[in-house]
Amino acid sequence: MKTNQPEYCTFPLTELLKLLDTGAVTVPEIIRSYYHRIAEREPEVLAWQYLVSQENYLAQYEAQREFYEQSALKGLPFAVKDVIDTAHIPTRMGSDIHNLRIPAMDASCVTAIKAAGGIVMGKTVTTEFAYFKAGKTNNPHDKTRTPGGSSSGSAAAVADFMVPFAFGTQTAASVIRPAAYCGSVGYVGSKNEYSLRNIQPLAQSLDSLGIISNDVNDTLFIRNILLQKSPAAVSLPSSLRFSSFDGSALGPIEDGMALALQNFVGKLSQQGHQAQVFEHSDAIAELTTLHGDIMAYEVARNLVYETSTGQISAQLNDLIKTGLALPYEAYVAKVARVEVLKQALLQWWQQHNIDVLIAPAAPGVAPLKETGTGAPFMSRPWQVLGLPTVTIPLTNTGTLPLAVQLIGKPKSDDFILTAAGVLAQAQ
Repeated sequence: MKTNQPEYCTFPLTELLKLLDTGAVTVPEIIRSYYHRIAEREPEVLAWQYLVSQENYLAQYEAQREFYEQSALKGLPFAVKDVIDTAHIPTRMGSDIHNLRIPAMDASCVTAIKAAGGIVMGKTVTTEFAYFKAGKTNNPHDKTRTPGGSSSGSAAAVADFMVPFAFGTQTAASVIRPAAYCGSVGYVGSKNEYSLRNIQPLAQSLDSLGIISNDVNDTLFIRNILLQKSPAAVSLPSSLRFSSFDGSALGPIEDGMALALQNFVGKLSQQGHQAQVFEHSDAIAELTTLHGDIMAYEVARNLVYETSTGQISAQLNDLIKTGLALPYEAYVAKVARVEVLKQALLQWWQQHNIDVLIAPAAPGVAPLKETGTGAPFMSRPWQVLGLPTVTIPLTNTGTLPLAVQLIGKPKSDDFILTAAGVLAQAQ
């Protein structure tokens, strides 16, 4: 690497693509910057489950250089959570049960990025079957603290500039919470927004694909590639109408998080954005409970094989027992109740002409690793409703990251991502 060369690994993906177009930098220079960062930081962060060597990465690039030079992503890297299948690369789902599992096919999301000129750098650590038993990854801001789960390695690797973006998955809080704890931008799409083909299921009605990056414009760019669509022409009103939910109806919120949310909302109001009082705290609390019940029921029936091995954690075993104890008729009733509450919320949303909801992305800063991966309750209600969510990392909150999340109406993904880019500047 050249002396005094910029640390390209810290640049947004879209900025790197512009530099490549002008000839200001080459792909090998950028790749060497990422691998230098990994060599420096991975021994402490432990984000990677499987890492392609720099030599093999550059050999793949050179073997198809003409294709990559003409592609959208130019041969730049991405990472994949280890519950998402990658051809000829192990996908072990955070469990020794699947140590030898090497898929023959990529998941659809991986195929789409490869077709656009992205190269898989490796697989990132997940919790066991994307549930609660933690993997080896540490929070890049403090190795004694959790990076969150279950997209632990994806959030940590991106936040620590080892890779420009990574795929994660979310069933409860598995993208939004680790993004908040690590200080990256986490985005979960509207229900059924993206193909889940060859992504290992946890709870089928709740599972979602997520994108983790350090810049919301990068997330929008990857979103358009996945959907094979042109960038949406989103026109934001000069004054956004928002409603904030402080999360206290769901569980304990740390004082620092409560104050950070209050300050963020206050700045929005000072800048002319209009606040509307949130009126559905009781319904959101009920939805949180419904999410847990529905998730338990579906997990119990998805992991039948793994249960039979006797090699699952106590946490996962307890969840499965809870799910097996829930009768089918009760499960159906709970799914129906979610729909009733969803329609009431959306009707209120429409009546008050609200653009976005704002809530804490997590109850506070990342807890110590010995306590687990953190409480997921701040994402459960929006996940069971199938709404798009995106984190905004907050500034000036101390040494450990805090974040809020924006929640949008169904299929308003382009709008809330665009709004996130604007509102992030309000700090």
